[in-house]
Amino acid sequence: MFSLLLAVIYMSFISLGLPDSLLGSAWPVMQPTIGVPLSFAGIISMIIAGGTICSSLLSDRLTKKLGAGLVTALSVLTTAVALFGFSVSSGSFWTLCLWAIPYGFGAGAVDAALNNFVALHYNSRQMNWLHCFWGVGAGISPYVMSYCLTKNMGWSSGYRIVSILQIILTALLFLSLPLWKKQKAALSDGRGDSRALKISEVLRISGVKYILAAFFGYCALETTAGLWASSFLVLGRGINAETAAKYASLFYIGITVGRFLCGFISVKIGDRNMIRIGTGIIVLGLAAVWLPVRADWLSLYGLVIIGFGCAPIYPSVIHATPDNFGKENSQAVVGVQMASAYVGSTFMPPLFGLIANHVGVGLYPAFLLIFAALMLLMTERLNGLNLRRGA
Repeated sequence: MFSLLLAVIYMSFISLGLPDSLLGSAWPVMQPTIGVPLSFAGIISMIIAGGTICSSLLSDRLTKKLGAGLVTALSVLTTAVALFGFSVSSGSFWTLCLWAIPYGFGAGAVDAALNNFVALHYNSRQMNWLHCFWGVGAGISPYVMSYCLTKNMGWSSGYRIVSILQIILTALLFLSLPLWKKQKAALSDGRGDSRALKISEVLRISGVKYILAAFFGYCALETTAGLWASSFLVLGRGINAETAAKYASLFYIGITVGRFLCGFISVKIGDRNMIRIGTGIIVLGLAAVWLPVRADWLSLYGLVIIGFGCAPIYPSVIHATPDNFGKENSQAVVGVQMASAYVGSTFMPPLFGLIANHVGVGLYPAFLLIFAALMLLMTERLNGLNLRRGA
């Protein structure tokens, strides 16, 4: 029973990753057909992020009321409907903006609900592999879009196919609802669900502000590193665009493969040490990228090392939440953590774009190092707090 439910959860995280890379892969073709400036992709992305932040903050209340299984099913259904809406909005930018609202709302709620469910009921191995499956989903959708474009089916067909995949998964999720209830009942401590917490109450929990700052820093680092990697290699290191693109993609492959490998060691090493190790590997990769020597391979492989370092941090932070803040508070804390993460990933990459434009793209490693230091400082402060209170 539990292994079947785990397979459903893995499929759900593939589903969560599917929409995340669609806009970027489709926009070069979408933009001229819609007739808007290239930069307008940022407007759609910001609307999606805004919906995701809002639904993350509401996830505690929704999950306490409806249960993780039903929230997941309804969220995937919402995303599927939004994707279908994108597929029939080929002529109107503002229609795309309207469909971007449920697009974001569906993603945030399912992300928080699934992460907390796995943190409560499974070990860190499953949490790492769960996020590895997100990478599988994020890698599949560009291939779907590429297939549709090369077959002259149009970008709307790519959205429609992914929407159909989401609808199929929605049906499976509704069929799996009894499994979620049995899993919860089997592992319940008999105290029942605690009440949903207000955001102000979550922020008053000891140590929460530390982990919010740490998670903000991590997601700012990851998304900035991925978005600006090619530009740094080309403009800052003089590497040709084709080679830069290849190694920039290996940054994401490093994260996905790293999470798969971390699943084999995370149970023995523990969440706190996985975060420390990951941060250390990131700093090592940044040092390789930053060294002022004419050795292109250092910069190229440094990006891959940064990706490996990023791999265990997100899953470990989430999995440690029940231990750090109590099982009764974990859903609320995970929801606020997700919101903080999306704020970092939404606003910090554009900030570096402004810095690169007005100062220079060479500040890329220094900018990333600031967030690595923030992440390490905040997680160690939380560890010290937990040590003093015996957690």
